[in-house]
Amino acid sequence: MNILVVADIHANLTAFEAVLADAEKHGKIDEIWCPGDIIGYGPDPCECISLLKNISKVCVAGNHDWAAAGKIDTSDFNPAAAAANKWTSRQLSPEDTGFLSNLPQAIEQADFTIVHGSPREPVWEYLFSTEEARGSLAFFKTRSCLVSHTHQPVAFLFDESGNGTTRLLEDGTVLTLDANRMYINPGSVGQPRDRDPRASYGILDPLNGTFTLHRVAYDIQSVQERMREHGLPALLISRLGVGM
Repeated sequence: MNILVVADIHANLTAFEAVLADAEKHGKIDEIWCPGDIIGYGPDPCECISLLKNISKVCVAGNHDWAAAGKIDTSDFNPAAAAANKWTSRQLSPEDTGFLSNLPQAIEQADFTIVHGSPREPVWEYLFSTEEARGSLAFFKTRSCLVSHTHQPVAFLFDESGNGTTRLLEDGTVLTLDANRMYINPGSVGQPRDRDPRASYGILDPLNGTFTLHRVAYDIQSVQERMREHGLPALLISRLGVGM
């Protein structure tokens, strides 16, 4: 059984489609799970919502999703992110807005809890370290937790004594699900921030107990050109090319 994990798509349809095509090369995909932020930053919000709705029933709310739907404000966003979110909101249909507004903060699937930020603060909290991750262990009951939000592929592993280790996930890394508790972040499909501009995603195989991280190149320049046409912030356009 293969479960495709796609996070932080951020309205980048070209990257999203490249991930879907690449994932099929690794075997039949049985389910697709999304830990949030379908939209924001990129030029294709409506298209990404439509595509994800057609292929996945397992998706939680990201901060950009709820902000574009008017469910939370953008006071904590940087100016470029806030400007992009304002533009994004104007593109959405009432159906899109309703879909985003109704996304749950957390979902349990099998032995996984799925959130965007952290189990403690599902929409907002960033988990960059084992110490930050340890603080949320008491807030979920499953063995493992899928997170995103930081746009960096990483795993935080905890043994029975609560000792934590960090494992950076690179292209082709196979993570064995043998820790007592763990968090897995698949990185970002649409706007990576680990100095690798390729789209990042994961394939989870619960039956064999593995999670494999994959990267795939896509036509970044075409996305940047669409962003320019829509007048999206220059910072968001340039960072796609460097993965930051």
